[in-house]
Order: sequence, then structure tokens, then C-alpha cells
Amino acid sequence: MAEQVPPSPPEEEPKAESQVAEPKPAEGEKAEPPAAAAKAKPKGAEAPGKAPEPEPAPEPEPVPEPEPIPEPETPAPPLPEGKHYIWGTGRRKMAVARVRIRPGTGQFVVNKREANDYFQHPRDREAIRSPLHLASMVRGWDVWVNVVGGGYTGQAGAVVLGLARALSRAMPEVESTLRDHGLLTRDARMKERKKPGQPGARKRFQFSKR
Repeated sequence: MAEQVPPSPPEEEPKAESQVAEPKPAEGEKAEPPAAAAKAKPKGAEAPGKAPEPEPAPEPEPVPEPEPIPEPETPAPPLPEGKHYIWGTGRRKMAVARVRIRPGTGQFVVNKREANDYFQHPRDREAIRSPLHLASMVRGWDVWVNVVGGGYTGQAGAVVLGLARALSRAMPEVESTLRDHGLLTRDARMKERKKPGQPGARKRFQFSKR
């Protein structure tokens, strides 16, 4: 009788290269499911080349603006009989302003336009009303101004001097206050003239010995 050859064991299929043996947990430790392990990874581990996006900063809370404190208003005195306006003339640089005032509600017109429309810079807007603020009569007088010459800064200075002169004539008691703040003093500063043989008032051409 021929000897019976035992059947050979089935060949095991080769594991794919992509399948990597997972490390076995040590004794006493519980094995984490694959979904939990993926969640435990930090954000930067998935894309090492990209930096983590910064969190948006919290928006600051809006600060409420303080309410302006109303200034005490002094009523304007009535004009003398036969007078409809009080005039004042101011000059600054090349600008000349003719100012007329009368008791009213605080209207301020410059060359037939509202003062805030005519003067765009906040510095000029505050300057032309400084005599009224010092006299505490911002809403006590109506002001009309005709100003010519110069630029906006020179015209604003001319309006200040003309308005201060008109207020001092209407109310002699505020003249000392206006004079102490320099509003009744004519600013004599002007642009210096060009000199012959020079490119400007002080500048000179380059000197060469040879």
C-alpha cells in the first residue's frame, strides 16, 4: 500500500504594505478606539506645513460718549435805539472781515453760507466761535460775516478779531476778558517779502569761490 501524504497547510495571503501593525496596549491600559485616537490628535498634527489659525479677538464693548455739559447762556442786551447791527472789522495776513451782530438765536453766516460749511477744518470752526464762548453767548447773537482775501486760516483769524471787536462794543464788560485772551490784539505777522539777488526771503543761492 502506498503511504498517504498529509495535505499541505493553506498558504497565508501576504499583508498589504499599507497595513501597519498597531502597537498593543500595555497591561492595565484600555485600548482606545480608532475614532477616539483621531480626535485626540492636535490640530497641527494633520497638516504640519500649515500654522494653526489664530482665534479672532473679542470685539471691545462700545464706550458710551459722555453727554456735553450745557454752558450757562447770558442773554444778549438790547441794541440802542436806531441801531440794527453792531459792526466790527478784523484783519489777519491778507484777509479782511467785516462782521455785524445783533441779538438772536446763534445763527452764524460767512459769505452767505453756514460757518461750518464755509470753514471745513475743526480748528477754524472752533476759533471763529471763541469770542462767543468766552462771553458765554454762543446762542445769544446772530453773526453775519463778509470776508475777502487770504486763505482759510487768515480769514478765520480776521473773523475772530472782527467778532471780538463787535462784542466789546456791544458789551464793554467783556472787553477785559477778550483782551486777556489776546482776541482784541491785531496779529501783525505777515509773509516776509522776497529780496533781490535771492530766491526767497531768507534763502540764498549756493556760493562758490571759484
